[in-house]
Amino acid sequence: MTTLNPANGGATAAPSRTLNRHDYQTLGLSALGGTLEFYDFVIYVFFATVLGNLFFPADMPDWLRLLQTFGIFAAGYLARPIGGIVIAHFGDKLGRKRMFTLSIFLMAVPTLVIGLLPTYASIGVAAPLLLLAMRVLQGAAIGGEMPGAWVFVAEHVPAKRYGLGVGTLTAGITGGILLGSLVAIALNKHYTPVEVNDFAWRIPFILGGVFGLISVYLRRFLQETPVFQEMAALRHGAHEMPVKTILREHRAASVLVGLLTWVLSAAIVVVVLFTPTYLQKVHHIPVTLALEANAVATLMLTLGCVLVGWAVDRFGTRLVMLLGFPGLFITSYLFYTGLPGTPVSLVLSYALVGLFVGIIAVVPMVGVRAFPAAVRFTGLSFSYNMSYAIFGGLTPIIITTWLQRDVMAPAHYVGGLAVLGFVVGLLPLSHRGHMG
Repeated sequence: MTTLNPANGGATAAPSRTLNRHDYQTLGLSALGGTLEFYDFVIYVFFATVLGNLFFPADMPDWLRLLQTFGIFAAGYLARPIGGIVIAHFGDKLGRKRMFTLSIFLMAVPTLVIGLLPTYASIGVAAPLLLLAMRVLQGAAIGGEMPGAWVFVAEHVPAKRYGLGVGTLTAGITGGILLGSLVAIALNKHYTPVEVNDFAWRIPFILGGVFGLISVYLRRFLQETPVFQEMAALRHGAHEMPVKTILREHRAASVLVGLLTWVLSAAIVVVVLFTPTYLQKVHHIPVTLALEANAVATLMLTLGCVLVGWAVDRFGTRLVMLLGFPGLFITSYLFYTGLPGTPVSLVLSYALVGLFVGIIAVVPMVGVRAFPAAVRFTGLSFSYNMSYAIFGGLTPIIITTWLQRDVMAPAHYVGGLAVLGFVVGLLPLSHRGHMG
């Protein structure tokens, strides 16, 4: 089995093996599927205003319509733990590959259905109820996809390329946000607001569903992970419900991953998803400039995840965490204190903080190896999804309320959690663990 060097968090087994053609195929198909699946999950938020106009009564106040629209979006977060635990349970029992393929199927179909749904004008209250049902299915799917993808790739790549493999996959997942942003920009530039409300809003959902189904087919060519194959051969799989084992024997690891996920959710939800609206509402930055700056920042985030993965293999997890989280702290304050600035300074400072948001790639690197192989999928999924459901769902509410008193609320929130990430990086469990 593969083990990890406690001194640096790097892998020690099979030191001579490098990435081969099969590894690149696994990484490519996994990252592509992750990109498309996360795109399917977040494209909703880019068209929230349009969906609110179409799926709720026209005489409803704007604030209430938007609140209910985002309430349906939040339902996806609440469904993540349930879907994640169920999918992970069978991933530890039946195999990683089957659940890895199932999760993207469960995301693609609801996304396609959303693009074809009749609106409130056609079927009344059934329209928002159907939209809610599709978001719940999407949440369940993403809850299983992300931990499943991280475990799948981590158990495939050679030990000496563990960080790069997980970092590249994380870059693919965050690339889904970039893809959603670019699609939203393109549609708003190509179509008039009337056309977007009339029919064009359906395009990104239909495309996401179709490409998701193509990814389901492509994942048929992936192979089960060597780690699970070895467990199956030796019958070392979980003999009871894996979540029971996690709650009884791996509480410290669960808390560790939960805290790091809180940091991750703050960086993604605040810096990437919330800030474009913040730029428009608080600093009166034009919507096109805010979205374009956000796209650049998300591109830098994607590159940052790969860079972090490379650095972990080269210098070890602890050093990367102890440098990366202070970098996130500093750049977040530089960005938010410099607003509104000029268009050039906005893009550059947003790109810089986006690059340091890439430190979130250490979360799955630490999380995968925090649990032994027999319950790894369940352990990571339970800890990650429970934390993300709580903190990912509460973060927008916290920031929106805090902004009523302090315009620097986003910087304080991200900065405070960057400090938490640094403290967690000092703990031995964050750079030691199981692998194999």
